[in-house]
Amino acid sequence: MPILYELYGYKIFFWSNENNEPVHVHIAKGKQSENATKIWLPAESNPVVAHNKSRIPQKDLKRLLKTIALERNNIIARWYDYFGK
Repeated sequence: MPILYELYGYKIFFWSNENNEPVHVHIAKGKQSENATKIWLPAESNPVVAHNKSRIPQKDLKRLLKTIALERNNIIARWYDYFGK
């Protein structure tokens, strides 16, 4: 699972098998896991929290979402490079 960024002690990454889901990233502190928070990157809007299973505190989540929004085009390009879609 490629790590895209490490920010504020969190890893932002893709899972290798995403089952044809739309563009999104996962966020976890420490070890990457299936319970990582999932953030969708819809085509025409800001990043959206699908779920916060890793229970990232709101203050940290807000900062992470700002960075994801700023890096949105890069993340999307890397998604298509990685998954070949």
